[in-house]
Amino acid sequence: MVTDTRASLTSRVLVNGALMLAALYFLLPVVWVLFAATKSTSDLFGTFGLWFSDSPQAWQNLVQLFTRDGGTFSLWMLNSVIYSGVGAFVAMVLSAAAGYAFAKYRFRGRETLFSVILGGVLVPATIIALPLYFLLNTVGLTGSYWSVLLPSMVSPFGVYLARIHANASVPDEVIEAARLDGANDVRIFGSIATRMMTPALVTIFLFQFVTIWNNYLLPLVMLNDTKSFPITLGLTLWNSQTQRDPAFYQLVVTGAAVSTILLVALMVSLQRFWKADLAAGSTK
Repeated sequence: MVTDTRASLTSRVLVNGALMLAALYFLLPVVWVLFAATKSTSDLFGTFGLWFSDSPQAWQNLVQLFTRDGGTFSLWMLNSVIYSGVGAFVAMVLSAAAGYAFAKYRFRGRETLFSVILGGVLVPATIIALPLYFLLNTVGLTGSYWSVLLPSMVSPFGVYLARIHANASVPDEVIEAARLDGANDVRIFGSIATRMMTPALVTIFLFQFVTIWNNYLLPLVMLNDTKSFPITLGLTLWNSQTQRDPAFYQLVVTGAAVSTILLVALMVSLQRFWKADLAAGSTK
């Protein structure tokens, strides 16, 4: 008994220690960015990175960030919200519908088609970026918002996650009972299944939102007008000018901090849905 207790304690210590190291690894850059966003350009390189300088100027940095080049950062941020929000929402809806259909309907070639879609998870974005460019250039969409939005509206991983969750959280008995009450398949999916799949839908939305928000390659290939740039491409543009004007260092760091805070706020605001009962929606 004593041996089992010691083994259990040792395993917990090792697991918790590994988790703390992983958390430190991921959080350290974020902490550095937040501290750096409060410093002047000279203090950014002349003070300890993980603490404030003697004269913090967070507000001045924010003012400079949102007023530089006529407030172009605000436009970049709006573009990122449009790309990420619209793309993630449409991807969530399409993934939910496709995953539910794969889980609850039987049709010829279902598994083959699902395997093809799932194979999309294994295809690196760098491989399909150029073919996507030529495809969208053929129909005259390159350089527009649609050139970034359309590819972002597809999520093979979202389809996989939606199918797994639909199998686990939407009982066939509930569907049959709804059909006996006169509900058609569209109403069953929209009114019952989606509520029971809420944790999965929120997960799909968040994953896709963060993926689109952090995407650099696709906007780089598709866009040529700085007014349509997202934050990732805009900050890269500013970073390329740091050799000409060192003040851009602080603009890039402050912009990265604002982008990080927005993502963290989104995650915190939506994480409550993950804790909801998977079947809570069917009883409302």
